[in-house]
Amino acid sequence: MTRPLAAEALGTALLVATVVGSGIMAERLSGGNTGLALLSNTIGTGAILVVLITIFGPVSGAHFNPVVSLVMALRRALPWPSLAPYILAQIAGGAIGAILANLMFDLPAVSLSDTVRGGTGQLISETAATIALMGAILGGLATAPHAIPWLVGLTITAAYWFTASTSFANPAVTLARTLSDSFAGIAPASVPGFLAAQLIGTLIGAALWGWLFAPQRD
Repeated sequence: MTRPLAAEALGTALLVATVVGSGIMAERLSGGNTGLALLSNTIGTGAILVVLITIFGPVSGAHFNPVVSLVMALRRALPWPSLAPYILAQIAGGAIGAILANLMFDLPAVSLSDTVRGGTGQLISETAATIALMGAILGGLATAPHAIPWLVGLTITAAYWFTASTSFANPAVTLARTLSDSFAGIAPASVPGFLAAQLIGTLIGAALWGWLFAPQRD
C-alpha cells in the first residue's frame, strides 16, 4: 500500500496546490475581472488533472477524491480495507497542497477562508457536478479507459462554468480549500452542505451511470 497511498497523497497535494495557487495568481493578475480570474483558475485545474491522472493512474488509480474511492470500493475495484487509508491520504495531501500554495505566494501557511458558499443553487450545483464527474469516470471505464484523464479534466473544466459552485465535487479538495483565504477558498461553515451534496451526487451518479453502462447480457 505504500506506493498507492503516496501517489494519492502527492497527487491530491499537487491538485490542490494548482487549484489554490492558480486562483491566487489569477486574482492578482486579473485586475479585478472575476471572469478572467475564473477562466485562469479553470485552465490550471483542468490541465493538471489530465497530467496527474495520466501519471498516477497506473500506481493508485489516481482517485484524488474520497467519493471516487468510495465508488471504486462499491464496484470492488478498490478493496474495502484500502478505502479509509486512501481517504486519509487524500485529505492529508490536500491540506499539504493548500499550505504549499499559500507559502508560494507569501501568504500565511494556514489562513481560514471567509468566503461563504451556500444556498440552494450552490448545493444543487455540487450535486450536479459530482454526478457529471461520476459519468466521466464510469462512462470512460466502460467505453474509453485510455481517455479518462482527458474526460475528467474536461468535465471539471466545463463544470467550473456550468455550475454556480464552480464544481468542487471532491470532499478532500473542499476541506483543503478552507485553509486558504483566497480566490479558491471556502468558509468552514459552508463545508458540511458541500460534503452532503457531493455524497448525494456520488450515490445518484453511481446508480445512474452504473445502470446505463452496465454490460449487456445475452
